[in-house]
Amino acid sequence: MIEAIGKAFKVPDLKRRILFTLALIGIYRFGAHVPVPGVNIGALKDIFEQAPLLGFMDLFAGGALSNFAVFALGIMPYITASIIMQLLTVVIPTLNQWQKEGEVGQRKITQYTRYFTLGLALVQSVAMTMFFERQLIEIGSLGAAGLGFGVKALIIITLVAGTALIMWLGELITQRGIGNGMSILIFASIIARLPESLFATGKTGGVAAVIGLVVILLGIIVGIVFVEKAQRRIPVQYAKRVVGRKVYGGSSTYIPLKVNSAGVIPIIFASSLLIFPATFLQFLDTRTVVYQIINKLTDPSGALYLTSFAVLVIFFTYFYTAIIFNPIDISDNMKKNGGFIPGVRPGKPTAGYIDRVLTRITLPGAFFLATVAILPTIIGSMFNIPFFQRGDFSGISLLIIVGVALELMRQIESQLLMRHYEGFLK
Repeated sequence: MIEAIGKAFKVPDLKRRILFTLALIGIYRFGAHVPVPGVNIGALKDIFEQAPLLGFMDLFAGGALSNFAVFALGIMPYITASIIMQLLTVVIPTLNQWQKEGEVGQRKITQYTRYFTLGLALVQSVAMTMFFERQLIEIGSLGAAGLGFGVKALIIITLVAGTALIMWLGELITQRGIGNGMSILIFASIIARLPESLFATGKTGGVAAVIGLVVILLGIIVGIVFVEKAQRRIPVQYAKRVVGRKVYGGSSTYIPLKVNSAGVIPIIFASSLLIFPATFLQFLDTRTVVYQIINKLTDPSGALYLTSFAVLVIFFTYFYTAIIFNPIDISDNMKKNGGFIPGVRPGKPTAGYIDRVLTRITLPGAFFLATVAILPTIIGSMFNIPFFQRGDFSGISLLIIVGVALELMRQIESQLLMRHYEGFLK
């Protein structure tokens, strides 16, 4: 492992990409500690202790929300916009056509996603400013008049600009870094909270609690890696073809269908979708029925939230798998190249067979994601383990950390193998 890392830094292009990514992560972490003007940061800590959802949102913002920093909104507006755009591609013919146009169509969708992100960031920044202003007035940190119009406008503009900058940093990491910029920024945000979470656990339960926690974490990580690497291999046989004096084909291979083809995307999608309704709470009267329902839905330790989260994870696992894996295209490519699955006729029967296999193996993967995502939170609430509280760490965090780490290793692995080096994964 250490030797492979050393080889990665010996490749000039790969070294440049890694250092570029680290530099942008440094900028991102710096922005998480630059507060917006006009707010008493010390008074916000009392507010966060009384609102578990804020702690969960702060986890994805890497502590920027508790600091009410420039990057307080984090990457969630962009992720929410991406989810909505992907859902719209199924129902809007124009977007569906753009998706089929390849790189040109994808650029158009990406551009509209950016505009939508800025719109969501504007709504969320207004709601967040109103919420914190009301809370600061209630605890006596602000006068009855609250923040002035100019200060509120400056805060809103700063938060929207911070979101735009995060979006740009993520795209730069994807294009010029080591890839998956948005996932890497979320990974960096969660990892930044790890020392604080371990310290809180040690302070509560002592060294024995930390050791026990490390053992539990290792067990969960091993399980996540096992499922992430698990796959069903469908054998494929290619018929021999004679072209001139040469014989092509006649080889055997397989189609690797992963148990969890969607990776950590369903977790991120479900999290951002459940956080989004909390934005509208700031515009509602606390005495209304709608407010009470949304408040219960957005309580991270509540049964309604955990159930909704598990259902959304399962749904998005199937949804995202269907987007990235098209059995019909695979069947057509196999047919064009003279390939077939033994015992299955080419064409539509092959596509149906692949689809059935993919549907069956995705089910345990989806249930595993949902279980790991909510089980540590339930255990943390039952036994009062600070590390597994929503404001610190949870199964969601572990899944994202392990999933993104494996994807990063694959990215670097492919770069090393292209240059005839041995990679990380033996």
